[in-house]
Amino acid sequence: MTITINGTTGIAGVDGSAATPAVQGADTNTGIFFPAADQVGLAAGGSQVLLVNASGSTITGTESVSGNLSFNSGYGSAAVAYGCRAWVNFDGTTNTAGFCTIRGSGNVTSVADNGTGDYTVNFTTAMPDANYCVQCTGESSAASATNDSVFGIKDGSTLTTTSVNVVETIAGGTTGSDGVYYCVAIFR
Repeated sequence: MTITINGTTGIAGVDGSAATPAVQGADTNTGIFFPAADQVGLAAGGSQVLLVNASGSTITGTESVSGNLSFNSGYGSAAVAYGCRAWVNFDGTTNTAGFCTIRGSGNVTSVADNGTGDYTVNFTTAMPDANYCVQCTGESSAASATNDSVFGIKDGSTLTTTSVNVVETIAGGTTGSDGVYYCVAIFR
């Protein structure tokens, strides 16, 4: 393969791999490579540790990414960043064929409407395990406007790698009504 070095467009012609990156220093299994169209990968020790893709390009979920991303965000030292693995903003008052209307989301395929104030958030790509953190926020529904309400993991439900069951409850443990604005974020 021909390598092109141009003072205007840069270096082109070699994509490399995690084992032998296209751009490397003295350590030949650590550097930058280009795994697919519109993607840039970073390798350390012969393994892909970071993958960046263009908005709208496809990542199949089969890419092997290991390691931790650390950065210093002004606190004096670098620390591991724990990312939001899934999030959704949905309207609990809508029900089209058993599913709520999603306003915006990341790694969420659908939100099933299980009944009044009761929803299942389904993940596009499964979590590595069920040891994740669920953060829920939402407006109080009409039924809970005069009472204390909580929107969170449904009592008695089990976290799975593919979904989480969330519910709005009001004081006394009864189910609230459907709210317009609900947001769920999954951290792992």
